[in-house]
Amino acid sequence: MGKPGDASCAAEHVDVLIVGAGISGIGSAYHLQQQCPGTTFAILEKMESFGGTWLTHRYPGIRSDTDLYTYGYRFKPWTGVPLATADEIRAYMAEIIAENGLARHIRYRHRIVTARWSSAERRWSVEAQVGEAGETRRFTCGFLWMCQGYYRHEQGYTPDWPGFADFAGRVVHPQTWPDDLDLTGRKVVVIGSGATAATLIPAIAGSCGHVTMLQRSPTYFRIGRNAVPIADELRALGIDERWIHEIVRRRILHDTHAFHRRTFSEPEAVKKDMIDGIRRHLGSEAIVDEHFTPRYRPWQQRMVFVPDADVFKQIEAGQVSVVTDEIERFEPKGIRVRSGALLEADIVVTATGFHLSVMGDIDFVVDGRPVDWPETVTYRGMMFTGVPNLAWIFGYFRASWTLRSDMVGDFVCRLLNHMKATGAGQVMPMLRPEDADMKLGPWVDPENFNPGYIMRQQHLLPRRGDKPEWQHLHDYWAEKDQLPAIDLTDRAFVYA
Repeated sequence: MGKPGDASCAAEHVDVLIVGAGISGIGSAYHLQQQCPGTTFAILEKMESFGGTWLTHRYPGIRSDTDLYTYGYRFKPWTGVPLATADEIRAYMAEIIAENGLARHIRYRHRIVTARWSSAERRWSVEAQVGEAGETRRFTCGFLWMCQGYYRHEQGYTPDWPGFADFAGRVVHPQTWPDDLDLTGRKVVVIGSGATAATLIPAIAGSCGHVTMLQRSPTYFRIGRNAVPIADELRALGIDERWIHEIVRRRILHDTHAFHRRTFSEPEAVKKDMIDGIRRHLGSEAIVDEHFTPRYRPWQQRMVFVPDADVFKQIEAGQVSVVTDEIERFEPKGIRVRSGALLEADIVVTATGFHLSVMGDIDFVVDGRPVDWPETVTYRGMMFTGVPNLAWIFGYFRASWTLRSDMVGDFVCRLLNHMKATGAGQVMPMLRPEDADMKLGPWVDPENFNPGYIMRQQHLLPRRGDKPEWQHLHDYWAEKDQLPAIDLTDRAFVYA
C-alpha cells in the first residue's frame, strides 16, 4: 500500500474488475461467476457497504419506484410486496452475496481515481484511494466492467436560486438526508413532484405541521395497489416461489409493454385515464386541472407510481397542499414564487434530482490519450468506440433497471468467453465502413425522453447513431431479442 499518487505499490491483478457494488455490480458478479467459471474478479466499491442507491439514500419512506419482480434479478425470486423499502432491497442483495460467496470479492471504501489502458500490455491499470486516509491501491485487469450507475451519490442536484443564502430555515436534499432532522410540527416545502417527492411526502406528512409540494409543472402519477393479486393467489396454492417469480415477472412485463405501446398510439386516451384516476381521489376539479394535468406526452418523462393513492389521500385530508409555480427567490421566511405568493417554511427539501456522473468521474486514459466520452459513439449503450475492454451498464427509463443489467451481464460473459476461445486479448467497437456517413446525435432523443437530469448534462455523455447497433434503445421489449442475438464476429467488433 502506498501514499496518494505513489504508483510503485504492488498491484493486485484480476481478469475482470467490476466497479460498484450496487444492484448492477452484484448482479454482474453473479453472472460472471456462473457463466465464466475460473475467471478471477474483484468488485471495487467506494462506500462502506453494498447497495448503491439503497445504501446512500436514507430519507424517510425510501422505497423502489418499480416493482421488485422485474427490478429484482431474474435468478433470485422476490417474495415481498412489489414496491419494497431500501432495507428490504438490501436484505435481498445480502442473501445473493451470501448464497454465492461474493463477499470475498468486494473491496469496500475504494474510490477509483484513474483508469489507464495499455494496448501493449492489453490491460487496465486502476488506482483507487482507500478509506479516509486516501492511501493508494493499484489493480490491473484484462476487462473493466462499469456498474457504478449514472449519478453522483455524494451530492444531489440543487439549483442556485436567488436569495438562497437568505433563508433562515434549513435546506436539505433527500440524497444526503441528515440524521438529526426533526420535522415535528414544522412547515415543510418539498420542491419537486417526482418519485422522490411522492415517496418522501407520505412518510413525513403525518408528523409535520404542514407539507407543501412545490412543482414547476405537473407530473404523471399512476395509482394502484402495492400488491400483485396473481402472486397472492399462487402463494395460497403453495406454488414454488421460483415459478411465482417468473409468472408474475412475465405478467408485469406483458402489461407494461401494452401500456407503453398505448402511450405512443393513444397518448390522449392514456392521459385521460391517468388523470381520471386522480380525480377519483380528489374532490376538487380545479386542483386536478391546475396541478395534475401535465403538458407533455405520457412517458416523455418518468412516471410516478403512487401505491394506494397515499399522497392524494393526504392532499384531500388537508395535510399536504400543492403549488404549481416557479421560484422567484428565497426569503428569510420561505420561498417567493412568480405569482407573488410567499410559501412560508421552516424546512425546505430540494427533491430536484441528480448530478449526472459519466463513468464515475474517473480519469480515463487509453494509450496515453485522455478519453473524451462525448467524442465516442456507444455500441448499444454498453461499449464505446476507441475504448478497449470496457463495458458499462445503463438500465432503462421505462422499465426496471435490472432487466437490462441482467442482459448486459449475459452479453459481457458471452464476449469474454468468445475472446478466451479465440485467443483475443483486446476488443473494442469501431464504426464500420457502412457507418461512415451515419448521422450522430445525443445519447437520448429529447423527443423520446427528456428528464431534467439527462437534459442538463447530456453533452457529457457518448453520442448515438441512427442505427440500432449504435444507440441505447431504452426499449426492453426490442432489446430482449436483439442483445442475445448480437453477432460477436460483426465488423463492429475489432479484436487484437
